[in-house]
Amino acid sequence: MTTAGYGPTGAGQGPGDGSGGGWPDPARAAEVRDAEARPGPLPPRIVPPRGAAAPYPPAIPGQAPVQPPAPGQALAPGQAATPGQAAWSPPPNAGQWGGGAAPAAGQYPPVHGQQPAPSGVPAGPPPGPGPAYPPQGAPVPHPGPAWPAPAPAAAPTPRARGRALTLVALGLAVVLAVVAGVQAYQLNRLSGRLADTDGRLAAAQQGDGTRLDDLDQRTQVLEKQAGAQFNPEAVASAVLPSVFRVRAGQFTGTAFAVGKPASGGGTNLFTNFHVVESVWQGGGREVFLERTDQRYPATIVRVDEANDIAQLRTTSKFTGLVTASTAVKSGQQIVVVGAPLGLQDSVTTGVVSAFREAGQGSGPVIQFDAPINPGNSGGPVINGQKQVVGIATAKARDAEGIGLAVPIKVACDGFQIC
Repeated sequence: MTTAGYGPTGAGQGPGDGSGGGWPDPARAAEVRDAEARPGPLPPRIVPPRGAAAPYPPAIPGQAPVQPPAPGQALAPGQAATPGQAAWSPPPNAGQWGGGAAPAAGQYPPVHGQQPAPSGVPAGPPPGPGPAYPPQGAPVPHPGPAWPAPAPAAAPTPRARGRALTLVALGLAVVLAVVAGVQAYQLNRLSGRLADTDGRLAAAQQGDGTRLDDLDQRTQVLEKQAGAQFNPEAVASAVLPSVFRVRAGQFTGTAFAVGKPASGGGTNLFTNFHVVESVWQGGGREVFLERTDQRYPATIVRVDEANDIAQLRTTSKFTGLVTASTAVKSGQQIVVVGAPLGLQDSVTTGVVSAFREAGQGSGPVIQFDAPINPGNSGGPVINGQKQVVGIATAKARDAEGIGLAVPIKVACDGFQIC
């Protein structure tokens, strides 16, 4: 049977039906609603270490931090929380803790959505300040014991410090020893290189000295060869200062200084006898030597009419020419210096044509092809070594290139002044 507006009836379906039921108990209905609306089990709650203050609840960026309520202070249900405090109201099923009464000492109301502790199990310590859930977006910490803070490091003792300094000093000593060893090795290598360089330098200097000696010897040979070469200019330059023009009365010839200085001072000279013959035959002894506009008086000392030689002496000092110690040879080049026709310091060149032995009452003569003329008589005939080989005496008439000279050896042997 149904009653309009009341639902089905029966045992336990309505009041006063004798089933002990009736309308549902409002408190039981509220408990059922809370059980249906309660979420699943919460993650393990992290208990902060004792003595550490945790924020209540964690600060949200951009908002002021919420201050926890003072101990023993609770906000009434429905009362608005002041800034920094959180509102709290008893859960709908608070009746199970004593019909809405406050929890007993040592017990705390469960967090919203948390299962109540089973009967007979003592409640644990109150949770620390802070929300039961971590802030949105924050990592969920794993359960486990909190790690203690590391203890501060102990200060090193003086003994440990001394050991450290000793080790550092030993390390520095080892480094210095290694550096010194490397430097000594490098110095040793450098010394070896320097010794090798000195040896090579000494060998090079010795080789250079040998080459220089060879060059000196070659130079001497070349000088001898150059001296052997006929050089009329060099011969004339060396001879001319010792050759003079002679004026004896009406005759003119040539004379040249020879040998060492005279015993009483002055200079000895040779010329031809036929140059001074007129003065000698006339009893006179004085003649004049002329050179570069200078005039020097000279005396006729001795004569050799057979060989056409005369010795003169002057008080002036001049350099005497050196005489050759060997006889001339055919083809030998010569220079003749004299004053042909009175022209002093004239030089002609030629070769020895022949050496003529003495014959028919006359002494030996040297035949040469150098041009000579009157005035050349008494002039020296010089070889390539600047030595006197003869005294120019005459030339063949009606012929060219035939001149005659008295060998210098005949004059030196006869007068002993060379």
